Amino acid sequence: MPEDVIRLHDHYYILARSSRVDDRTRVIKHGDTFAIFDRFGDIVPFGSGEQGIYHQGTRFLSHLDLRINGARPLLLSSSVRGENDVLVVDLTNPDILLEDDDVVFQRDILHIFRSKFLWDGACYERLRLTNHGLEPVSISLSLRFGADFVDIFEVRGTTRARRGQVLDPIGETDHIVLGYEGLDGVMRRTRIEFSPPPTTISGHEATFRVSMSPQSSETIYCIVRSEIGEAARPRPDYDAAYVEARRELVDARLRRPRIETGNELFNDWLQRSMADLQMMLSETPYGIYPYAGVPWFSTPFGRDGIITALELLWLDPDIARGVLTYLAATQATEVNPAQDAEPGKILHETRTGEMAALGEIPFGRYYGSVDATPLFVVLAGAYFTRTGDREFIDSIWPNIEAALSWIDDYGDPDRDGFIDYIRHSPEGLVQQGWKDSHDSVFHADGRLAEAPIALCEVQAYVHLAWRQAAALARATGRAARAAELEAKADRLFVRFNETFWDEELGVYVIAIDAHKRPCRVRSSNAGHCLFGRIATPERARRIAGALMTDDMFSGWGIRTVSSLSARYNPMSYHNGSVWPHDNALIARGFAEYGLNDAITAVFHGLFDLSLFMDQRRMPELLCGFVRRPGEGPTLYPVACSPQAWAAGSVFMLLQSSLGLTVDVAAGQIVFNRALLPEFLPWVSIFDLRVGDAILDLRLERHRYDVAIQVLRREGSVQIVTVK
Repeated sequence: MPEDVIRLHDHYYILARSSRVDDRTRVIKHGDTFAIFDRFGDIVPFGSGEQGIYHQGTRFLSHLDLRINGARPLLLSSSVRGENDVLVVDLTNPDILLEDDDVVFQRDILHIFRSKFLWDGACYERLRLTNHGLEPVSISLSLRFGADFVDIFEVRGTTRARRGQVLDPIGETDHIVLGYEGLDGVMRRTRIEFSPPPTTISGHEATFRVSMSPQSSETIYCIVRSEIGEAARPRPDYDAAYVEARRELVDARLRRPRIETGNELFNDWLQRSMADLQMMLSETPYGIYPYAGVPWFSTPFGRDGIITALELLWLDPDIARGVLTYLAATQATEVNPAQDAEPGKILHETRTGEMAALGEIPFGRYYGSVDATPLFVVLAGAYFTRTGDREFIDSIWPNIEAALSWIDDYGDPDRDGFIDYIRHSPEGLVQQGWKDSHDSVFHADGRLAEAPIALCEVQAYVHLAWRQAAALARATGRAARAAELEAKADRLFVRFNETFWDEELGVYVIAIDAHKRPCRVRSSNAGHCLFGRIATPERARRIAGALMTDDMFSGWGIRTVSSLSARYNPMSYHNGSVWPHDNALIARGFAEYGLNDAITAVFHGLFDLSLFMDQRRMPELLCGFVRRPGEGPTLYPVACSPQAWAAGSVFMLLQSSLGLTVDVAAGQIVFNRALLPEFLPWVSIFDLRVGDAILDLRLERHRYDVAIQVLRREGSVQIVTVK
């Protein structure tokens, strides 16, 4: 591991003196492939060393370095285009010197334009060189490259006792093949193709001799293909692949509603978030699925996928359908302690790299999350309300019942009425809620809680799951089952409020430990209880008030734990940081209880945060330091960016602010106590589909309410406003 990166348990931190702190990488992704470049468009061993081109959990290119006459070009500009499809880099030449330091030609004569995109497991690059000088120019342009074929968990810092064999490069005049035979018996190859063929080529470098007259240009193409197992198959060239990539983006954009507002800065946040979400969506055999985050979590996660689908449900229910289908297909069917798997349990994460295949990590298919299973049922119920798609619900009803059985049979082994967790795999997660750091659940004096642990928000999710399952059962003609589930929810509501409420804290305690002792810590977890509708109205108001106090609300958002708690650390992963998705779910809970002032405070904080973010991209988390006048937020240096549920937060915040619910069965769009914060004078929503109907809406903020205007209505749907 580089010396400027330190590891603390499972998390990585960068020393303040490191130049990595000032570096901004460029990220692109398509399907199971993602790439992290520096601002030059290169891949260099720098900082935490995560740069590279990755495919299905393995790094297929670990070094890529562009040189002109042996010197690195000068950077002019660098950005990922607005739709996240193409990385564009503008470079120029430095002074090119002879050995006696005589200048051959001065800087800023050549313009080097690099454009890169990913498509179908390959990285396509075009290099266009233009001579803006008055004299002919002849230069040597070289691309140095290398592939270490390391598993992504090795990049994260895991040490392996043995590795497979790196093979000798195999080259032709126009391409080179780098190979690796893994311990899993799988052959992985990186095929690098050049057009036109380079002047010289070796196992680590391709060199082009380029001559240009004044005001002329030359173009070089480089394609890096990731191959696993089978021999190479024909692939499109740069132009054909670009056409296919653009067609996919355009189709996705046309399929979704469009949102415009009276605040261009907010529009930037919306557009960046939608572009990030589109990039994170991957096609699977079961439909589209939002991969969790780049670089460490570019794979299906159960909890992350469900919450992202909930954030986007009112806009695009197809994402929820893909998530539900995928998770139903991968639902556990047997007890497997090594995977923390039990029948009916919903997937936590899945990995496809060499280490997962060999069992060196338990995450090939891993089920160590206590909340994904009830949240699966919650999403199924919410999806049905949004779409009325009974045929689909009937197809996954056995999976819903299996999830409900897991809650009864495995989620509550001591039969105390609460769902708890303890890991069974020694390599698995100690904490199995969304705050899965080893030290995230503790007592008031800082002592770590002993497992089995019952988290407050998990009980709320179960309560909501039973309510949603009851509604599904009733809608599909299962009246007796509906009554049984409603009774379960009623009993849990009473028992939870008797056990988890702490009058002195003014919130629900974060958890109950193995000895049935409450962990008396004020945390954001209590806000999720409002999302799960398990709070009484009076307690909901008190929780909102507690979460808005200075010890919980940083000014940018609600902290994960109070600044007064024993383990508070604003620079930690879960003990004092601010997470956008956490805040969005809490705001959704506020909306359930009509707590508009609290919604507005959270919405304002995250909007202001977006103004300081590079490309308006909402990060996975930020440090929980108090907001200081005239200063920006303190970033968490190794936060995933982009991350799906962080990108989705703006859409759930807007939904919560508008009190918006789409109910296809009732043929209604409901606006319950709609509000718009001061930074949003108006919002327009175009092509919102409600069953067979399509609507265009405009909402305008007035002093005391929001006016709703129907701009277009095709089909039958009713607008309902609740004051």
